[in-house]
Amino acid sequence: MSPRLGVVVNTRAGGRSPVTVDLVREAFAQGTTEIAWVKGSEVRSAAERLLESRCEVLVAGGGDGTVSAVARAAMGAGVPLGVLPLGTRNHFARDLGIPQPLDQAAAVVAAGVTRAVDAAEAGGLLFLNNASLGVYPRLIQLRERLRARGTGRWLAALWATLAVLRRHPFLDLTLRTGDEEVRARTPFVLIANNPYRMSGLQPQSRERLDGGELAVYTYHAHRRLGLLRLGLSLVLLGIDRVRELDVRMTRAVAVSTRRRDPRFALDGELTSLQPPVSARILPRALTVLTPSGTN
Repeated sequence: MSPRLGVVVNTRAGGRSPVTVDLVREAFAQGTTEIAWVKGSEVRSAAERLLESRCEVLVAGGGDGTVSAVARAAMGAGVPLGVLPLGTRNHFARDLGIPQPLDQAAAVVAAGVTRAVDAAEAGGLLFLNNASLGVYPRLIQLRERLRARGTGRWLAALWATLAVLRRHPFLDLTLRTGDEEVRARTPFVLIANNPYRMSGLQPQSRERLDGGELAVYTYHAHRRLGLLRLGLSLVLLGIDRVRELDVRMTRAVAVSTRRRDPRFALDGELTSLQPPVSARILPRALTVLTPSGTN
Protein backbone atom coordinates (compact mmCIF):
# COMPACT_ATOMS: atom_id res chain seq x y z
CA MET A 1 0.00 0.00 0.00
CA SER A 2 1.41 3.39 -1.03
CA PRO A 3 2.17 5.87 1.77
CA ARG A 4 0.02 8.95 2.15
CA LEU A 5 1.84 11.90 0.55
CA GLY A 6 1.66 15.51 1.66
CA VAL A 7 2.87 17.87 -1.06
CA VAL A 8 3.67 21.53 -0.36
CA VAL A 9 3.91 23.62 -3.54
CA ASN A 10 5.27 27.13 -3.23
CA THR A 11 3.42 29.36 -5.71
CA ARG A 12 6.25 31.89 -5.51
CA ALA A 13 8.99 29.46 -6.55
CA GLY A 14 11.13 30.95 -9.27
CA GLY A 15 10.92 28.19 -11.87
CA ARG A 16 10.25 29.10 -15.48
CA SER A 17 7.53 26.54 -16.26
CA PRO A 18 4.07 27.13 -14.74
CA VAL A 19 2.92 24.34 -12.45
CA THR A 20 -0.74 23.80 -11.51
CA VAL A 21 -2.48 21.66 -8.92
CA ASP A 22 -3.79 19.46 -11.73
CA LEU A 23 -0.28 18.82 -13.01
CA VAL A 24 0.90 17.85 -9.54
CA ARG A 25 -2.11 15.58 -9.01
CA GLU A 26 -1.49 13.95 -12.37
CA ALA A 27 2.16 13.37 -11.47
CA PHE A 28 1.05 11.54 -8.31
CA ALA A 29 -1.89 9.71 -9.85
CA GLN A 30 -0.98 6.44 -8.11
CA GLY A 31 -1.65 6.81 -4.38
CA THR A 32 -3.20 9.13 -1.81
CA THR A 33 -1.94 12.68 -2.12
CA GLU A 34 -2.90 15.85 -0.27
CA ILE A 35 -1.62 19.07 -1.84
CA ALA A 36 -1.09 22.41 -0.10
CA TRP A 37 -0.76 25.25 -2.61
CA VAL A 38 0.78 28.11 -0.61
CA LYS A 39 2.86 31.30 -0.70
CA GLY A 40 6.47 31.32 0.46
CA SER A 41 5.86 32.47 4.04
CA GLU A 42 3.26 29.71 4.57
CA VAL A 43 5.39 26.74 3.56
CA ARG A 44 6.47 25.58 7.02
CA SER A 45 2.99 25.86 8.58
CA ALA A 46 1.47 24.04 5.59
CA ALA A 47 3.93 21.17 6.05
CA GLU A 48 2.99 20.91 9.72
CA ARG A 49 -0.72 20.82 8.86
CA LEU A 50 -0.10 17.97 6.43
CA LEU A 51 1.66 16.04 9.17
CA GLU A 52 -1.37 16.56 11.40
CA SER A 53 -3.41 14.97 8.59
CA ARG A 54 -1.25 11.85 9.02
CA CYS A 55 0.79 12.22 5.86
CA GLU A 56 3.64 9.70 5.92
CA VAL A 57 5.89 11.48 3.39
CA LEU A 58 6.38 15.22 2.91
CA VAL A 59 7.17 16.50 -0.57
CA ALA A 60 8.55 19.99 -1.19
CA GLY A 61 7.66 21.62 -4.51
CA GLY A 62 9.80 24.72 -5.02
CA GLY A 63 13.36 25.97 -4.77
CA ASP A 64 16.01 25.44 -2.10
CA GLY A 65 14.33 27.72 0.44
CA THR A 66 11.08 25.78 0.13
CA VAL A 67 12.89 22.47 0.43
CA SER A 68 14.68 23.62 3.61
CA ALA A 69 11.42 24.74 5.23
CA VAL A 70 9.68 21.44 4.50
CA ALA A 71 12.79 19.48 5.50
CA ARG A 72 12.66 20.99 8.99
CA ALA A 73 9.12 19.69 9.45
CA ALA A 74 10.02 16.28 7.99
CA MET A 75 13.01 15.92 10.30
CA GLY A 76 10.93 16.86 13.33
CA ALA A 77 8.34 14.20 12.51
CA GLY A 78 10.82 11.55 11.37
CA VAL A 79 9.25 11.15 7.93
CA PRO A 80 11.01 11.02 4.52
CA LEU A 81 11.33 14.11 2.33
CA GLY A 82 10.61 14.14 -1.39
CA VAL A 83 11.70 16.96 -3.68
CA LEU A 84 10.05 18.48 -6.75
CA PRO A 85 12.64 20.92 -8.16
CA LEU A 86 10.37 23.80 -9.15
CA GLY A 87 12.70 26.68 -8.24
CA THR A 88 15.29 28.65 -10.18
CA ARG A 89 18.49 26.75 -9.33
CA ASN A 90 17.46 23.72 -7.25
CA HIS A 91 20.96 22.99 -5.89
CA PHE A 92 19.86 20.37 -3.36
CA ALA A 93 17.79 18.42 -5.88
CA ARG A 94 20.64 18.53 -8.38
CA ASP A 95 23.16 17.21 -5.84
CA LEU A 96 20.75 14.36 -5.03
CA GLY A 97 20.46 13.49 -8.72
CA ILE A 98 16.74 14.26 -8.85
CA PRO A 99 15.58 15.02 -12.42
CA GLN A 100 14.07 18.42 -13.19
CA PRO A 101 10.89 17.38 -15.11
CA LEU A 102 7.93 17.19 -12.75
CA ASP A 103 6.78 13.74 -13.80
CA GLN A 104 10.27 12.26 -13.42
CA ALA A 105 10.78 13.86 -10.00
CA ALA A 106 7.39 12.52 -8.90
CA ALA A 107 8.42 9.07 -10.09
CA VAL A 108 11.44 9.24 -7.77
CA VAL A 109 9.10 9.96 -4.84
CA ALA A 110 6.76 7.15 -5.86
CA ALA A 111 9.63 4.63 -6.09
CA GLY A 112 10.26 5.08 -2.37
CA VAL A 113 14.05 4.69 -2.36
CA THR A 114 15.37 6.45 0.75
CA ARG A 115 18.78 7.71 1.77
CA ALA A 116 20.07 9.48 4.90
CA VAL A 117 21.93 12.75 4.22
CA ASP A 118 23.44 15.50 6.34
CA ALA A 119 21.67 18.71 7.25
CA ALA A 120 23.14 21.74 9.02
CA GLU A 121 21.97 24.67 11.07
CA ALA A 122 23.12 28.22 11.80
CA GLY A 123 21.64 30.19 14.67
CA GLY A 124 19.18 27.36 15.16
CA LEU A 125 17.89 27.63 11.57
CA LEU A 126 18.17 24.71 9.17
CA PHE A 127 20.05 24.84 5.90
CA LEU A 128 20.72 22.07 3.39
CA ASN A 129 23.17 23.81 1.06
CA ASN A 130 24.99 26.73 2.64
CA ALA A 131 24.87 29.76 4.89
CA SER A 132 26.73 32.90 3.86
CA LEU A 133 27.56 36.26 5.40
CA GLY A 134 28.92 39.48 3.89
CA VAL A 135 28.91 40.66 0.30
CA TYR A 136 28.09 37.23 -1.12
CA PRO A 137 24.34 37.38 -0.35
CA ARG A 138 24.09 40.95 -1.69
CA LEU A 139 26.17 40.19 -4.76
CA ILE A 140 24.17 37.11 -5.77
CA GLN A 141 20.87 38.87 -5.12
CA LEU A 142 21.85 41.84 -7.29
CA ARG A 143 23.33 39.65 -10.02
CA GLU A 144 20.14 37.59 -10.32
CA ARG A 145 18.05 40.76 -10.39
CA LEU A 146 20.15 42.07 -13.27
CA ARG A 147 19.97 38.80 -15.16
CA ALA A 148 16.18 38.76 -14.74
CA ARG A 149 16.16 42.11 -16.56
CA GLY A 150 18.03 40.58 -19.49
CA THR A 151 21.61 41.52 -18.59
CA GLY A 152 24.17 39.00 -19.84
CA ARG A 153 25.80 36.59 -17.39
CA TRP A 154 29.31 38.07 -17.29
CA LEU A 155 28.16 41.68 -17.41
CA ALA A 156 25.68 41.05 -14.59
CA ALA A 157 28.41 39.44 -12.47
CA LEU A 158 30.85 42.30 -13.05
CA TRP A 159 28.24 45.02 -12.50
CA ALA A 160 27.05 43.37 -9.28
CA THR A 161 30.63 43.13 -8.01
CA LEU A 162 31.27 46.84 -8.68
CA ALA A 163 27.98 47.85 -7.05
CA VAL A 164 28.70 45.84 -3.89
CA LEU A 165 32.16 47.42 -3.62
CA ARG A 166 30.59 50.82 -3.03
CA ARG A 167 29.14 49.85 0.36
CA HIS A 168 31.31 48.79 3.33
CA PRO A 169 32.26 45.43 1.81
CA PHE A 170 34.52 44.15 4.61
CA LEU A 171 33.76 42.29 7.82
CA ASP A 172 36.06 41.87 10.82
CA LEU A 173 35.30 38.34 11.96
CA THR A 174 36.35 35.83 14.55
CA LEU A 175 35.90 32.17 13.62
CA ARG A 176 36.05 29.54 16.34
CA THR A 177 36.36 25.88 15.37
CA GLY A 178 37.14 23.59 18.28
CA ASP A 179 40.28 24.89 20.00
CA GLU A 180 41.21 27.15 17.06
CA GLU A 181 40.34 30.85 16.93
CA VAL A 182 40.98 32.77 13.72
CA ARG A 183 40.56 36.49 13.17
CA ALA A 184 39.95 37.60 9.61
CA ARG A 185 39.09 40.70 7.63
CA THR A 186 37.10 39.37 4.74
CA PRO A 187 34.37 40.34 2.27
CA PHE A 188 32.35 37.21 3.02
CA VAL A 189 32.18 33.78 4.58
CA LEU A 190 30.45 30.71 3.17
CA ILE A 191 29.56 27.79 5.46
CA ALA A 192 28.67 24.73 3.39
CA ASN A 193 26.91 21.50 4.31
CA ASN A 194 29.77 19.32 2.96
CA PRO A 195 32.37 20.77 0.55
CA TYR A 196 31.55 22.08 -2.91
CA ARG A 197 33.06 21.93 -6.30
CA MET A 198 33.05 25.65 -6.99
CA SER A 199 33.32 27.71 -10.14
CA GLY A 200 32.78 31.37 -10.85
CA LEU A 201 30.84 33.28 -8.25
CA GLN A 202 28.86 30.55 -6.58
CA PRO A 203 28.89 26.92 -5.38
CA GLN A 204 28.32 24.40 -8.14
CA SER A 205 27.94 20.87 -6.77
CA ARG A 206 28.90 18.49 -3.98
CA GLU A 207 30.41 15.05 -4.43
CA ARG A 208 28.59 13.76 -1.37
CA LEU A 209 25.94 14.86 1.12
CA ASP A 210 26.84 12.55 3.98
CA GLY A 211 30.46 13.42 4.74
CA GLY A 212 29.57 14.76 8.19
CA GLU A 213 31.49 18.04 7.92
CA LEU A 214 31.01 21.73 7.30
CA ALA A 215 33.30 23.46 4.82
CA VAL A 216 34.00 27.04 5.93
CA TYR A 217 35.23 29.24 3.07
CA THR A 218 36.77 32.65 3.80
CA TYR A 219 38.17 35.06 1.22
CA HIS A 220 41.11 37.33 1.91
CA ALA A 221 40.98 40.80 0.39
CA HIS A 222 41.86 43.70 2.67
CA ARG A 223 41.20 46.63 0.33
CA ARG A 224 38.61 47.46 -2.30
CA LEU A 225 41.10 47.00 -5.13
CA GLY A 226 41.94 43.56 -3.79
CA LEU A 227 38.26 42.72 -3.59
CA LEU A 228 37.74 43.81 -7.18
CA ARG A 229 40.68 41.64 -8.26
CA LEU A 230 39.21 38.77 -6.26
CA GLY A 231 35.82 39.23 -7.89
CA LEU A 232 37.33 39.16 -11.36
CA SER A 233 39.40 36.10 -10.50
CA LEU A 234 36.31 34.31 -9.25
CA VAL A 235 34.50 35.06 -12.49
CA LEU A 236 37.36 34.15 -14.82
CA LEU A 237 39.21 31.36 -13.00
CA GLY A 238 36.81 29.79 -10.52
CA ILE A 239 37.21 29.52 -6.77
CA ASP A 240 39.47 26.45 -6.86
CA ARG A 241 42.19 28.49 -8.59
CA VAL A 242 42.01 31.62 -6.44
CA ARG A 243 44.89 31.89 -3.97
CA GLU A 244 42.94 34.11 -1.56
CA LEU A 245 40.60 31.24 -0.70
CA ASP A 246 40.92 29.60 2.72
CA VAL A 247 38.92 26.44 3.52
CA ARG A 248 38.45 24.82 6.92
CA MET A 249 36.72 21.50 7.47
CA THR A 250 34.93 21.22 10.79
CA ARG A 251 31.83 19.86 12.49
CA ALA A 252 30.96 23.19 14.12
CA VAL A 253 31.95 26.85 13.85
CA ALA A 254 31.04 30.04 15.71
CA VAL A 255 31.12 33.33 13.78
CA SER A 256 31.46 36.66 15.61
CA THR A 257 31.41 40.12 14.06
CA ARG A 258 31.09 43.71 15.21
CA ARG A 259 28.15 44.29 12.88
CA ARG A 260 25.02 44.64 15.01
CA ASP A 261 22.60 43.17 12.51
CA PRO A 262 24.51 41.13 9.90
CA ARG A 263 22.51 39.62 7.05
CA PHE A 264 22.90 35.92 6.42
CA ALA A 265 21.67 33.97 3.42
CA LEU A 266 20.52 30.44 4.28
CA ASP A 267 19.84 28.42 1.14
CA GLY A 268 19.24 31.69 -0.69
CA GLU A 269 16.84 33.13 1.90
CA LEU A 270 18.03 36.32 3.62
CA THR A 271 17.69 36.52 7.40
CA SER A 272 19.20 38.46 10.32
CA LEU A 273 21.03 36.50 13.01
CA GLN A 274 22.44 38.00 16.17
CA PRO A 275 26.17 37.27 16.55
CA PRO A 276 27.89 35.20 17.65
CA VAL A 277 26.25 32.72 15.30
CA SER A 278 26.94 29.03 15.84
CA ALA A 279 26.70 26.61 12.93
CA ARG A 280 26.94 22.84 13.12
CA ILE A 281 26.56 19.77 10.97
CA LEU A 282 23.70 17.35 11.63
CA PRO A 283 25.08 14.04 10.34
CA ARG A 284 22.55 11.96 8.38
CA ALA A 285 19.70 13.73 10.12
CA LEU A 286 17.43 13.88 7.05
CA THR A 287 15.89 10.98 5.15
CA VAL A 288 15.28 11.84 1.50
CA LEU A 289 13.76 10.03 -1.46
CA THR A 290 16.35 9.71 -4.22
CA PRO A 291 16.82 7.92 -7.52
CA SER A 292 17.97 4.33 -7.13
CA GLY A 293 21.71 3.88 -7.48
CA THR A 294 22.72 7.27 -6.04
CA ASN A 295 25.32 7.38 -3.26
